[in-house]
Amino acid sequence: MSVATEAAQIRDLFDQIEEIEEVASSLSADDERRHKLDGVVARALRTAPPVRPVVAGELLDLTEKTVKAWAREGVLAIHSREPRLLLDAVRLHEVLHVVSELRRAGRTRGLLDEVHRRISDQALLDREDLATSLSQLRRGEGRVVRSA
Repeated sequence: MSVATEAAQIRDLFDQIEEIEEVASSLSADDERRHKLDGVVARALRTAPPVRPVVAGELLDLTEKTVKAWAREGVLAIHSREPRLLLDAVRLHEVLHVVSELRRAGRTRGLLDEVHRRISDQALLDREDLATSLSQLRRGEGRVVRSA
């Protein structure tokens, strides 16, 4: 399959996912329909095929060399290395969101570091124990601990 065809297929899938995410985000966080739509998105991304670096480069508007460097740095998750390098579509989708947001904000340099920071921050925010702690903090629960 050609790079253009493969990129078009993944782009089409990601566009469909974006539409579902947009509808889901319009619903309140405690709405059961939002949770169902989030589940549909997660399943669709999990079933997406792994992506060649050249195709990921096409989607991210980066060179294949840059995409491979991002994979080595852990920003893009590697699905498999043999018989050829393939990238995880779930992480690619996540990185695509971040890169698009940064470019809309006018950022074109230092993308690797910024994307890495944002993905790391999001991973922390997705932790259930941190969410619990933050909600306790907002409610004024707990106690202040200061070092001597």
